Amino acid sequence: MQNRTPRLPWQPAPNHAEFDARSTDALASALSAARRRALRDGDRQIDTAHLLHSLIETDPDVREAFDGGPRLARVLGYLVQRSIGYGLRWQGSVEDSGAVPVVRDPATDGWSPSARAAMEDARYRAASRGETRAAGLDLLAALAADAESRAVEVLSRAGVEARWLSERAAALAAEVPRPV
Repeated sequence: MQNRTPRLPWQPAPNHAEFDARSTDALASALSAARRRALRDGDRQIDTAHLLHSLIETDPDVREAFDGGPRLARVLGYLVQRSIGYGLRWQGSVEDSGAVPVVRDPATDGWSPSARAAMEDARYRAASRGETRAAGLDLLAALAADAESRAVEVLSRAGVEARWLSERAAALAAEVPRPV
């Protein structure tokens, strides 16, 4: 079956396969949604805010991590503002929190260095529990753990304490049974 997710024009086609192959179906769906969001917004890269927005929209376990409607509503409200104009100040810039050294050329691979680091951290978190595939809660915990990421900026501006969210997502990920 052919992948129906649009490819960013500057992104080599096989780029995202490594992430999708080691993700649960729910996380792979969120990654596809983040790709579409970046393309639709005219952004050169998928950043951590794209990932956060798509996780919230597609993964019920991630929504549960916010522990109630008010926090989630504030974050979604802020993300909607970003998608209708606030994010323009981020367009054309590379998100790099310095979490890991940049190995690949960020202008050509389609992922910001911070987003790539978050995906690697999500895989590590899943592997530390004996899982072979990362889930949305793993990625949420990783996104919220990077204090310099755009996702944490969104959380902070929406009044959600990122450290609390990272710890809560990690705890929930440990509790959620995964299909064999």
